[in-house]
Amino acid sequence: MSRPANPVTLPLADYTPKHFLLAVVDHVATVTLNRPERKNPLTFESYRELTDFFRACAFDEEVKAIVVTGAGGNFSSGGDVFEIIGPLVKMDTKGLTAFTRMTGDLVKAMRACPQPIVAAVEGICAGAGAIVAMASDMRLATGGAKVAFLFNKVGLAGCDMGACAILPRIIGQSRASELLYTGRFMTAEEGERWGFFSRIVTPDQVLPQAQLLAKQVAEGPNFANTMTKRMLAMEWAMSIEEAIEAEAVAQALCMTTADFERAFEAFANKVKPVFQGN
Repeated sequence: MSRPANPVTLPLADYTPKHFLLAVVDHVATVTLNRPERKNPLTFESYRELTDFFRACAFDEEVKAIVVTGAGGNFSSGGDVFEIIGPLVKMDTKGLTAFTRMTGDLVKAMRACPQPIVAAVEGICAGAGAIVAMASDMRLATGGAKVAFLFNKVGLAGCDMGACAILPRIIGQSRASELLYTGRFMTAEEGERWGFFSRIVTPDQVLPQAQLLAKQVAEGPNFANTMTKRMLAMEWAMSIEEAIEAEAVAQALCMTTADFERAFEAFANKVKPVFQGN
């Protein structure tokens, strides 16, 4: 579980990961899990490098939105059975706790990353792969996408990497409980109906549509989008009164930005505003 000998460097457009693919186009970073022969499982090293990548995103102002997808028609089958689960059964409590904290760090990094994240989900999306999709801000899927939080199937609790905190907020307590207690697959149709997926698109369109959505976000007011993501996370733990006050302060800050003034000037001149993120 040591850190990969491949520290994330800036700018991200010039960074070459070891454990996934990365492309930055039009201020959108596309992360592709790339072990298609195994349905893109995660390893100790890919967990660490993905976590480092999402943390580094906070320091690259050229990246304004992120897309996460998988190669070869599947999103991710989760933790690699042989490279992760095999070694885990031999670890002591200290080692196991270090591992579970490391996997949770990936979700923390995704949620703390200021850029909105769009998941393009195709095929199998299971275990830790389902968690990565869950931790994203928006999710698109193909009709054949299948999502399962498989921890119950391997003798573990459903409370993994924040699932018990985040999943009920997306699809509701009862539906989340069913998926976490049984480990069964949620179909794309269920996922869309329950609010896990924003919409279902054809396989040839899932990545382009996710990138288009990310580009639309990237073209918006970047500072304000970051504030929206931060408040969506913070307000989980607030009362309505606290949330309204926090939003008042956040919105007042956004009103001090040049983008807010640009929007007014564009409206007055009947043109589309061109936001610059300041």
